Amino acid sequence: MTPRLSLSELFPDIHPEWILAEDDDLIVVDKPAGLSTHAPEAERIDDMVTRLRAFLRGRGDAEAYLGIHQRLDRDTSGVLLFTRRREANAAVARQFEGRTVQKTYVAAVSGFGDRPPRGTLRHRLVPAPGGAMRALAETGGAREDRAAGREDRAAGREDRAANGVLAITRYRLLERRGDRALLELRPETGRTHQLRVQLAAIGLPIAGDPLYGGPEAPRLLLHAAELRLDHPATGAAAIFRSQQPAAFEAWLAAAPADPYAGGVAAVERAMREAAERRYGIARAGDTTALRLVHGAGDGLPSVSVDLYGEHLVVSLFGAGEGEPGAPPRDLVLDAAHRLGAKGVYLKARPKHASVIVDARREEFAPRQAVRGEDAPEEFTVLEHGLPFKVRLGDGLSTGVFLDQRENRRRVRELSRGARVLNLFAYTGAFTVAAVAGGARESVTVDVSRGVVAWARDNLAAIGADPAAHVVVEADVFPWLKAAAQSDRRFDLVVLDPPSFATTKKSRFSAASDFSALAALAFRVLAPGGRLLACTNHRGIARARFRRHLHEAAREAGCDVVQMKDLPDPVDFPSEPGAESHLKSVLASVGAPSARAREGKPSAKAAPSVKAAPPARAGKAAPFAKAGKAAPSAKAGKAAAARGARRGPAAPARTTRRGAR
Repeated sequence: MTPRLSLSELFPDIHPEWILAEDDDLIVVDKPAGLSTHAPEAERIDDMVTRLRAFLRGRGDAEAYLGIHQRLDRDTSGVLLFTRRREANAAVARQFEGRTVQKTYVAAVSGFGDRPPRGTLRHRLVPAPGGAMRALAETGGAREDRAAGREDRAAGREDRAANGVLAITRYRLLERRGDRALLELRPETGRTHQLRVQLAAIGLPIAGDPLYGGPEAPRLLLHAAELRLDHPATGAAAIFRSQQPAAFEAWLAAAPADPYAGGVAAVERAMREAAERRYGIARAGDTTALRLVHGAGDGLPSVSVDLYGEHLVVSLFGAGEGEPGAPPRDLVLDAAHRLGAKGVYLKARPKHASVIVDARREEFAPRQAVRGEDAPEEFTVLEHGLPFKVRLGDGLSTGVFLDQRENRRRVRELSRGARVLNLFAYTGAFTVAAVAGGARESVTVDVSRGVVAWARDNLAAIGADPAAHVVVEADVFPWLKAAAQSDRRFDLVVLDPPSFATTKKSRFSAASDFSALAALAFRVLAPGGRLLACTNHRGIARARFRRHLHEAAREAGCDVVQMKDLPDPVDFPSEPGAESHLKSVLASVGAPSARAREGKPSAKAAPSVKAAPPARAGKAAPFAKAGKAAPSAKAGKAAAARGARRGPAAPARTTRRGAR
C-alpha cells in the first residue's frame, strides 16, 4: 500500500495572498524569503516563475506568459513584478533599463552608531570567491552624503571599467532601538547583491546574511517594500507595496520570543510556513515522505514534524512534558492535526536518549495515533520513486531516515556497475538506491536481526537478486576486519554509523571511535573507489569530521584525491548560526600506497572499541549469503536499543538517530 501524499492544500502553486495586484498587463506578487525568482535548472519547479505559471495555467490561461524584468535574491522578500503580455514588455523594459523605476527596500542592521541618518553609498563592485561580490571604495571611500536628495545622474551612468561596475544606493534611517536599526534603501543601480555588499563594506552587514558577515537572524532581513513605475498601458503612476514581515520588528525588539506563546493558531501558522518551503519536494510527484518542520531551523525549537503519505509523526525533544524548555505537547499535536493529516503519531525523545531501554514503550512511542486515525501497521512510502516500508507505531524509528534522501540519490547516481558496501545499514535504504542505480553487487551489513529482515523486504520490493545483493547480520567491526583480510574490495562504501551503539560484545562512540572505523572502511575500498561517510553527532563539527577522515585514510594507506562536503536536503534547515546536524562527506581515493599494496596493516589499524571477534560457524560470516546469517543472542535487545538511538532526524539530538 502506497498512500498518496496528503495535505495538498499545504503546497499550492501560489498562495492567493501573495498576489498584490493583477491586470491585463502586469501581475505583482509578494515573494516570500527562501523562494528563488527564476531557477536556471530546467528540472526545478520551486521558483516563483515556474510556480506562477502553474498557477495561471490552473486558472485556465494556457499560455501563462510572464515577462521577467526584475529579480530578487532567493532570501530577499517583497514586491516582484512581471508583465502578462508581450506588448507590455517594451514600456516596462525602458523604465528598468533607464533606472526610472523607483525601488525601496528595508534592511535590518546593527552597530549603526553615530552615522548620519541619511547618506549615499558609492562603490565599484567586483566578483569575489564563493559567489559573493566585493565593494571597492569610489574615489577614496563610500561617501555618506547628508544632501542625499541631490540628483547625480552622471555618477549613476553605467561604468564597466576594469575596476568594477558602479553601484549607488541612498539610505535613510527609519528606526533605531539600542544597537539595532532599520534602514530604508533606494538603489539607483541594479547590481548583483548590491545592497548586501555595500552595507557590509561600511560595516553594516544585513542581519541574517552569513555570506557578508551579518549578525544572526531567523532569515535575511532584507525586504523589497515598494516599487514605483509608470503603467505600461496608461502611463499613470503605479505604486505597489508589500507589508514589512513580522521578523523585522521581532529582530529590532531583540526580545527572545516564545514561538509557542501564541497558542495553537500561531504554531499551526509556523508549521504551514515551514511546509511552504518544502513545495519543491512535495510537488515533484515522486516522494511521499519528507520533513515538514525541523526544529529551530523552522522556528519551532525541540519539535520535528514528518509527513508519511497521509499521516504525520511529531517528535518532541529534550526536557520532559511540563519541564522548562519543553514544547507544550498537546498544543503542538493539536496544531499538527489541524494541518489536515488523517492521523498524528508521537515520538517523545528525552534529552539523554541513552536512558531508553525499550524504545517501544508507550511513554516514548505510542503504537496508535494520538490524534485522528491510525495508519496501517506497515505501509510503503516513495522517495524519488523508490519504495520503502515504514512502521509509524513501531518504536522511535519508522524505517527510513528522511535526512539521507539526497545522499541516497547520490548513491543511486554513483552505483552503475559498482560493487557497493552498506555498513550500519538499518533497513537497507542506501542499498535499495544502489540497486536502483545499477549496482552489479552489494553487501548490506547490520547487527540487528529485525532490521536485516526489513532490509531484505525492501530489496525484494524492487526485485533485487539476493545472490548478487547479499544482506548480512553481523557486527560491522569484525566484519570489516575479515573483509580486509580476505582482500574483498568495493567501489562504493556507505558509512553512516550511530553516534553511540552497543552490541553483545562491542561498544561504539562516534566521538572517539570514528577514525578507527573509517580506517577499516578505507581498507576495503578499491582503487578509484568512493567512501560516503556521515555522522549526525552534534559533538563532531564538520572540520573535525574531515580530520577524522583524513587521519583514517592515512592509517589505511589510501590516497584521498578529493573530499567533498555534501549539503543536507532543504527540508532539514540548520538553526540560525548553528552547523547542520548531519555532516556528510564523499571521499574519493586514488591508487593504494605501497603499504596497502603489500597488504600490511598500519600499527594503529585496530579500532579503539571493544569489538567482537569474527563470527564463528553458525554466526554471520563476512560474505554470508542472504538468509544464512544468525543473530547474536541479544539481537532483539540490540534492535530495541537501536530504535531509541535511530529515530527520525531531529533538531537537537544526543544519541544515534535520536536527533534525526
